[in-house]
Amino acid sequence: MTRRQSWAGWGAGVATAMMLVLGSAQAQEANPNATIRIGSLYEPQNLDNTAGAGQGISEAFNGNVYEGLFQLLDDGSVQPRLAEDYSVSEDGLTYTIKLKSNVTFHSGDPLTAADVKHSIERVTAETSKSSRKNSLANIESIEAPDDATVVIHLKSRSISLPYNLTYVWIVNDAAADLTSAADGTGPYKLDSWRRGSSISLVPNENYWGEKPKNGGVTYTYFTEATALNNALLTNAVDIITSVQSPDSLAQFKDNPSFTVSEGASTTKEVLAFNDRVEPFSNTKVRKAITRAINREQLLNSIWGEYGTLIGSFVPPTDPWYVDLNDVDAYDVESAKQLLAEAGFADGFSFTLDTPNYDPHPIVAQFVQNELAKVGIKVNINIITANEWYTKIYQARDFEATLQEHVNHRDIVFYGNPNFYWGYNNQQVVDLIAGAEASATEEEQVEKLKEANRIIAEDAASTWLYLYPQIVVSSASVSGYPVNGLNSQFFAYDIVKRGQ
Repeated sequence: MTRRQSWAGWGAGVATAMMLVLGSAQAQEANPNATIRIGSLYEPQNLDNTAGAGQGISEAFNGNVYEGLFQLLDDGSVQPRLAEDYSVSEDGLTYTIKLKSNVTFHSGDPLTAADVKHSIERVTAETSKSSRKNSLANIESIEAPDDATVVIHLKSRSISLPYNLTYVWIVNDAAADLTSAADGTGPYKLDSWRRGSSISLVPNENYWGEKPKNGGVTYTYFTEATALNNALLTNAVDIITSVQSPDSLAQFKDNPSFTVSEGASTTKEVLAFNDRVEPFSNTKVRKAITRAINREQLLNSIWGEYGTLIGSFVPPTDPWYVDLNDVDAYDVESAKQLLAEAGFADGFSFTLDTPNYDPHPIVAQFVQNELAKVGIKVNINIITANEWYTKIYQARDFEATLQEHVNHRDIVFYGNPNFYWGYNNQQVVDLIAGAEASATEEEQVEKLKEANRIIAEDAASTWLYLYPQIVVSSASVSGYPVNGLNSQFFAYDIVKRGQ
C-alpha cells in the first residue's frame, strides 16, 4: 500500500545544503528574540475551545495564551498553575482554591475569582461544545467570596477535579467574542490569525511568571503532510509538532541537520460504531468486525516501525492501562462464525463516514478490503472535519466512522451513553462513576481497569492502533515537549540558535 509519494532524492539535496547552514547555527548562542516557526496540520476552526475549535486550538493556545487553575505537564502529572494552593473538605465535596496574586489578562484587567467562575461555567454551559463538559457536570455550584478565592461545591466526590480543571482555560469575564480574539493570562498573547494560513503569538510583556525563552511563535498550517515536511526541509518552519507522514522520516532520521524525537502518544485511531443502531447494537457484530481486521498489518502499512497496538481505548500513559490485544485478536474464521451467530452469515453493508485528511482515507480503504473477506461491504463516504463535527458528533447521523481521539484519560467517554458513539453498558457507567467518587487513586485505578476490560470485551469500538508521537525539528531548535498529551505543545521553553 503506497501512502505518500517519495521525493527522497530531492530531499537529500536540500538536506545537504541545509547541513552547512545549520551546522554553523549549532555553534551559535540561543537567540532570545528568535521567532519559533511551528508547522502543523491542525488549524483551529475558531479560537474558542468551548465552540468546537478542534485540537489545533489546544496545540497553539493551551498553556501558551490561556492557562488553567491546574496544568497537565508533558509527563502526565498535574500541578497548580493559576491556583496558588487549594484544600478539599473531609467529605470531598468542597474545593477551596486560592488564586495567584498580581496576575493580569493580556488586556490589562486583573485576574479575579469572578473570571474563574465565569470560565468554568462557560465549559459546563448547555451551549458548550467542550469534550470535557460531561466530566465537569458533577459541579453543583461555584462561589467567589472574594477576588482571590474560588469555592467549588460538588454533587459527589470527584477525585479527578484538579485534572479535569486543566481543560478549563481562564478567560476574562469582560471579553466579548472569543472565537476570533483572545484574552488570557499566558506567557504569549495573540498577535494575528490569518485564517487558512497562520497564527502568530508574541511574548506577554506583563506575564506574571517566567518569560518565554524566545521572541514569539508562529504556527503555519498545511493541508497535506508532504507539504509540511517539505517546509521543514526547506527551512520554512523549525518544528513539526506531530509527524503524519512516516514514509518521509528517513530523510530526517540520519541527518544531523534535524532532530527526530519519539514521545508518548495519547492519540487513538478508532473505528467507532453507532452502537444505537443495527447491526452495531449487536455485540457479536462489533466483535466480528474487530477480529476481521489485521490491525498489526494496518499499523505497519501506515507507520512502519512506529505506533503501538493497545487493544482498547486506554494508552500506556494512563494509570489504568492494561494490554488487551488478546481480546478479539485477528481471526477471520471466528469473525465469520460470530457474524453467522448474529444472523449475518451472508454479511451486510454499511457506510463508513471518513474524514478527508491523512491517514483516514487510507485506513478506510484497508478496513474496506479486510471486511470484504468476511462478506461485509463498506461504502466509504469522505467528509470534511466540519462535516464530521456536525454530522457525527452533534447529530449522531452515521453508522460507523473513523476518528483520531487525542485526549488523555478519556475512557470516561464510554461511561457517557449520550456520547456520539452511543455505547451504553450500565456496569461500565457505574464503574466509571464509582472511580470518580473514589477516595484513593488506587481505588480509582482498580475500577477503571475493570471498566476498560469490559469495554474491550464488548468491542464498544474497534481500536485500530495508537499513533506514534514524533516531533521533528531543525537541529538549531531545542526545549520543546515531545509527548503532546491532549495535543498541547508548550512553546515557552523552546530556544533557537542563530537568527
